Amino acid sequence: MTSSHAYGEGWYWDKRYSEEGAAGAFDWYQKYSNLAPLLNLYIHRHHRVLVVGCGNSALSEGMVNNGYEDVFNIDISSVVIEEMQKKYSNVPQLKYLKMDVRQMDAFEAGSFDAVVDKGTLDSILCGQNSRENAEKMLKEVARVLKDKGVYILITYGAPNYRVGLLRNMCSWTIKLHVIDKIVPEESSDHQVWDVTSPIQLDEEGTSAASVLGKNPDVHYIYVCMKDDGSCS
Repeated sequence: MTSSHAYGEGWYWDKRYSEEGAAGAFDWYQKYSNLAPLLNLYIHRHHRVLVVGCGNSALSEGMVNNGYEDVFNIDISSVVIEEMQKKYSNVPQLKYLKMDVRQMDAFEAGSFDAVVDKGTLDSILCGQNSRENAEKMLKEVARVLKDKGVYILITYGAPNYRVGLLRNMCSWTIKLHVIDKIVPEESSDHQVWDVTSPIQLDEEGTSAASVLGKNPDVHYIYVCMKDDGSCS
């Protein structure tokens, strides 16, 4: 397999989707059904939504089936975008565009009420020039969001790795939620986290560890509200 250093490059994903096929559906981390209770808290059905690094995820289809009216999807891979455009050509609520999340010039500032990211920032952070590219992405996300809009980041990155990066980019109000990677069996004594209940989060992101314990088997969800127009 191609080195992870190419995760931020379109040719890597074109090659991967060409080899593995783009027509099916694959969801990184979590399916829509697991995330729906949280998305329903922060995104209204009439909101204009942008899903970045959409790939061939069924997340957006799930949102539309659940009543969301206007969901834009972008990906750096022309292979997957062309496939998704064909797949959903009869669903006007879904739009698919080839675009680099680090340079979303086709969208005006303040275009969206919500941006959803399921693994895209993580992918960029695994690539070359990771910090620089992550900062470019987050600046663009902040730019296309309306004031009081929300950026919902679903990630494997713990608060001590993500909160500082997020706070450096924009004046966000950040809430942390978590969701189990795998739902435990009913007989298990493992704590099941309620995805709709925020976890205490301090400025540095260190407080969550005392609540979650060491190495929790969860995905972290950062709900970042854009406070005003002042983003670096």
